[in-house]
Amino acid sequence: MPSASTSAARARAALASGGMAALEGPLRGYHHETYVFPLPDESGVTWRWKCREPRPGLLWFDRRCFWSEEELLVALAGRVTRVPEVIQKDGFRLQRFIEGRTLGSCARSEAESGAEYEPGPGTGRGADIPAGVIDQIVALFGELAGVGPDDVAAGRRCAAADRPRDGDTNGFVERLVFFAEEYVYLKNEDRFGPLFKEFGIGRDSFAVLRERVSGLTRRPFCLLHGDLHGENFVLDRCGQLWTIDWELAMVGDPLYDLATHLHLMRYAPHQERQVVRRWCEAVSAARAGSRSGWWRDLPRLLDFKRAQSVFTDVIRAALMLEAEERAEGALERAAGRAHSALGAARHALDLKSVPSYADTMDALARWSWAEEERGPR
Repeated sequence: MPSASTSAARARAALASGGMAALEGPLRGYHHETYVFPLPDESGVTWRWKCREPRPGLLWFDRRCFWSEEELLVALAGRVTRVPEVIQKDGFRLQRFIEGRTLGSCARSEAESGAEYEPGPGTGRGADIPAGVIDQIVALFGELAGVGPDDVAAGRRCAAADRPRDGDTNGFVERLVFFAEEYVYLKNEDRFGPLFKEFGIGRDSFAVLRERVSGLTRRPFCLLHGDLHGENFVLDRCGQLWTIDWELAMVGDPLYDLATHLHLMRYAPHQERQVVRRWCEAVSAARAGSRSGWWRDLPRLLDFKRAQSVFTDVIRAALMLEAEERAEGALERAAGRAHSALGAARHALDLKSVPSYADTMDALARWSWAEEERGPR
């Protein structure tokens, strides 16, 4: 039996696996505590499976729309290629652990070996992704566009207001702005508001953001992954691309999924143009009208992603500084994250100026000292 000090996630994984000995983990991850262990299937072939639980006390920066990621994966079987299989074990739903390497880690390895592309957030700044991988990413977008609002047989937890009518792209993005305002900024304003104020960001910033994203073209809704970056793509030994971590999936504007993907992957300009062109072809073939107005609306949705990153990255930078307790380089790393996000969102939030890297460090240091003076929360 697990000890009293064992976490709930580890205890659950131990129960599903038949004991502690076979457990691997916890694996690295921000939102979840994850364990992996082997189990034989009905034919006697052994696969590895993962069991995970949300980490307690985390701030959530993105809306959750489905009750269960595992239930969604079951519903997608046969509709979306290469998503993790789900099994039931002793009352637990387990996801198959995809053996391979994430696209992001492949990029980092190529950079270290002196190959053609360099690593960065998601996959890489200026990264050239192999053509065969691009083919599979584009095919995924086409499959998602083919899964309409009524085709997803999985329970949804989002409120009625978060389910605008099919094609209401303006209503869709307004609910995303509302979530960022209410649940990321205002919910945490007492603690992080002074830090945002130093960067020229306040409640009026959301009026600016709403103006930036207004007047979108109508497009038919489909299933969105919501977080398609390099660490959520796994390449197996055969070069097949698997898509993992569907917890941020939602139903909405297909162009939003592309904007999120481009924002996180940071392709080289020539390859970004290629991905956009091929996305247009894939989603149009899957559902008529899916690409309508993309040339006008994609810059607006990218602005939203840059603004959204400011609200999440400034808070995460502050929390990073707090967690590392002034470890060597902690302030510099935190400032780098916040400064990068602020620079990218200057236009989206109509910032009059972007603080220098040194000024960003000073602001974070002042916030950290003020937090210490306030004492434990």
